[in-house]
Amino acid sequence: MLTLDKIYQAAFTLKDVARKTDLIRAQNMCPDCKLYLKTENLQVTGSFKVRGAYYKISQLSAEEKSKGIIACSAGNHAQGVALAAKKMGIKSVICMPDGAPISKVEATKAFGAEACLVPGAYDDAYAKALQLCDETGATLIHPFDDEDVIAGQGTIGLEILDQLSDADAVVVPIGGGGLIAGVAYAIKHLNPSIKVYGVQAERAPAMAESRAAGHVVTLDSVSTFADGIAVKHPGDNTFAIIKDYVDDIVTVSEDEIATAILTLMEKQKLVAEGAGAVGVAAIMFGKLPVAGKKVVAVISGGNIDVNILSRVVTRGLVTTGRNATLQIALEDKPGQLLGVSSIISQCGGNVVSVHHERSDANMAVASCFLKIGMETRDFKQIEEIRAALTAAGFKIVS
Repeated sequence: MLTLDKIYQAAFTLKDVARKTDLIRAQNMCPDCKLYLKTENLQVTGSFKVRGAYYKISQLSAEEKSKGIIACSAGNHAQGVALAAKKMGIKSVICMPDGAPISKVEATKAFGAEACLVPGAYDDAYAKALQLCDETGATLIHPFDDEDVIAGQGTIGLEILDQLSDADAVVVPIGGGGLIAGVAYAIKHLNPSIKVYGVQAERAPAMAESRAAGHVVTLDSVSTFADGIAVKHPGDNTFAIIKDYVDDIVTVSEDEIATAILTLMEKQKLVAEGAGAVGVAAIMFGKLPVAGKKVVAVISGGNIDVNILSRVVTRGLVTTGRNATLQIALEDKPGQLLGVSSIISQCGGNVVSVHHERSDANMAVASCFLKIGMETRDFKQIEEIRAALTAAGFKIVS
């Protein structure tokens, strides 16, 4: 059984392996509350997962270690297991969804593990890992539904209480539930007055739906760029702990996650992956009752795929009114583009792209469509630009 003693033992085991990550006061992100960031994105493997993986593997018998270990992961648990196995001289095979970010696959290999890419999502990789365990006799290192793994993740709760003993609330991402189960168990046993909230992506709400149903629910599919929490079937052990110790679970949209990632980069100079930013997203968009409170958001990981980072940033800019596109119907004559760009400039906007379309079959022969991409301050400025263009006689199509 999971106990507080086991979490303290895990903390002792991890003292020379996992970093005690900083708790940073984020003064300029959420004015309604006193926000602190637990920066597990700065952990040795870029996420909290090394805590649970290393502690679990450290508890294996000599015979189990000799047969090797197998894990399933979208990427972060993979790196934690690979690093732990390398430090202990154990052979490791990691089953990963074939859609896992290339950066996470390569990082796993760099830590010395063999990567086995499996078509489908996390749950398909899990099925493959079980098959390989049966065939080889290796030990499965589950990413979340294991009490030793949960105990390792619970060390984050001990650190938070040591760093901010008077916190009012702790906000934690949820995929399968291992992180929040460990954190909530530790915090609620040491200070039951602290609220613990979980956050999931709207498009992967397995634990939220399980909590609402009163039993573990398996989703038909998940689809979110927060790949670290894209889990169709949450843990049975984690569900039981969450049911007893977590105060509420909320969800956030893809746009809200992207905005949180952008805000963390701009205002805190921190890179978070989608899964790592959901807690901040929930606080920023008013999903939790934390106004006026001291609240800690666990930034669970920073291993975002650089190939999608620019798209995520663009999504965040659009969501906050920092980037906008206008399509204007014009007469195809000299000076029109100058007139449009002058008005945008006078309103303080910055034109970053221009597309001139003459071949649309729906427009008059002597007309054209002008598509303008702009950098703006906020939605209010966008409306000012639209109003100024309309007042000048330009017809805005979209």
